[in-house]
Amino acid sequence: MAPHTDEDLRQVRSLDAEDVKGRDFTIDRNDMPKGYFFSPKFIGSMFAIGANLGSGTGAFALIAPILSFVNEDIGPDANLTWVAIAYLLASSIGFPFVGRLTDIFGRRWFFIFGGMLATVGSIVCATAPNINAMIAGEVILGLAASGQILYGAPISELVPMKHRFWAQGYVVCWTIPTSSLAAVVAYAFVFQTKVGWRGVFYFLIALNVAITIALFLFYRPPSFHMKHGDNRKTQYLKHFDFVGAFLFVAGLLLFIMGISWGGVLHPWKSAAVIAPIIIGFFLLVAFALWEGLAPLQEPLVPLHLFKVRGFVISVLMWSLGASVYYANAILWPSMVNTLYASGHGVMWGGWASCLANSGITLGELLVPVGTLFKNKHWQIRSVFFIGSAFVVSMASCTPHTPTQAMALIFFGSFFIGYNEIANSTVITLTVDDQREIGTANGIASSVRNCVSTICSTVFTTVLANRLAESIPAKVPPALTAAGLPASSVAPFITALSSGSATAFNTVQGLTPTIQAIGVRAYQEANSDAFRTVYLTTLAFSGIGMLLSIFYPNIDHLLTNAVSVQLHNKGADDHADVYDEEKKIEN
Repeated sequence: MAPHTDEDLRQVRSLDAEDVKGRDFTIDRNDMPKGYFFSPKFIGSMFAIGANLGSGTGAFALIAPILSFVNEDIGPDANLTWVAIAYLLASSIGFPFVGRLTDIFGRRWFFIFGGMLATVGSIVCATAPNINAMIAGEVILGLAASGQILYGAPISELVPMKHRFWAQGYVVCWTIPTSSLAAVVAYAFVFQTKVGWRGVFYFLIALNVAITIALFLFYRPPSFHMKHGDNRKTQYLKHFDFVGAFLFVAGLLLFIMGISWGGVLHPWKSAAVIAPIIIGFFLLVAFALWEGLAPLQEPLVPLHLFKVRGFVISVLMWSLGASVYYANAILWPSMVNTLYASGHGVMWGGWASCLANSGITLGELLVPVGTLFKNKHWQIRSVFFIGSAFVVSMASCTPHTPTQAMALIFFGSFFIGYNEIANSTVITLTVDDQREIGTANGIASSVRNCVSTICSTVFTTVLANRLAESIPAKVPPALTAAGLPASSVAPFITALSSGSATAFNTVQGLTPTIQAIGVRAYQEANSDAFRTVYLTTLAFSGIGMLLSIFYPNIDHLLTNAVSVQLHNKGADDHADVYDEEKKIEN
């Protein structure tokens, strides 16, 4: 090979300066240092990334089942729904920024800061004197979760591409106590400890401290200087897509807020709902046009990613699968409490409510087993079809079929869970340039949250509308026919909706027999409403079924290539970057 000149070296540095993505660190597994995958830095990083996901999901999943107890303790407050909305908004907005910025500047300090932020958010929630303080804490936790839940990039780039399904399956294990068994864990804190609901956040404080320490000690992926040599961070900040960032944040914020408010905080026909949705939608359209037409050096969302069929279909099927998941998450606990929990203890309801999330997790854990077989695209098609069929079959359940309902919800969730991890892994594999894996994951996660919010809103709206029809149609006639005075019907329904056994004592003319008849009619009315919502899931799962027909085979992408290698503590970043240049100079 001819010797390289100074001009050759200048060209190398010039190309690096022009390349936003920086140096490519891809290496074959067989060329990596012996014992690398058993080294403290690798094992410690895997612990930190997995625990980070568990913490990020638990920041909301652990508190959601017991929000009523929180409201009783530090409320009541009409803004209670903002606890959920704040977390969702903060994480949805943060995903693309974390993905894009960590691709450019390196992930280490972003993730360490995220662990510190999650610790602060947990402390704010643990010490919250009122609901507004809880909302503030969930905003902080949501921002931290935009890095914690964005596990696809850091975990995938550390392992050979053919083992990414296994890596993602491992990470899911960390969500068992914070998502799959979240209701049981949360109920245990409330009913079996002295600290009550605040114990959830004490647990998260300890977990986040451990994560932050592990990230600091072990997680050392390529830094900014390793990626870009002697270029300065200000060079990249100067060309960052600030206009696109504004359009995206404002558009998504208004759009999700409008959808989340509809039918909950404000009527759907009110300007407070319609205006944010319309303005947010047009801002997002303007964002897409800006990203596609403006001459940007560093777009927030590189649109060339959407030219890859596998990426687009896997993102959409991941999002649509999540819509079915959210149907289970929203509807199933309500079904358990309304139709099946009567006569059982409090913890029975918690365990039964866990069936949906437990099925999801089991399906996610078994995805790596599927990689032992070829034709992954047929696996994904099959599980989506089967899972959707099980979920829509929930429409056949009644107050008299608890066993059938529990079996259907578990197996439906199982297959949808398989779809979840399979597609989230395929997203990382279909990125043509693995230096954009964080950007791709951030975009995908943001799309998933947006689609899930829309779907969740549709499900809750349909449920509320059907209940408004079915309860008046079934409960009052049953009560008056049983002998309850007409003037006592409204107090009876109010007492029933409160969930308090003592509330029935104030209902005039109520006897145990009449109460049993009224409760049964109320359950039948709820059953009719749930049936309609589960049938509604077909509108979304049907789109996923059609998309799955065009799912590409990705078997050829499962290679020994490792996108990123961790470096040792104290290593000279600049020296590592210039290894190749030194060879040229010599």
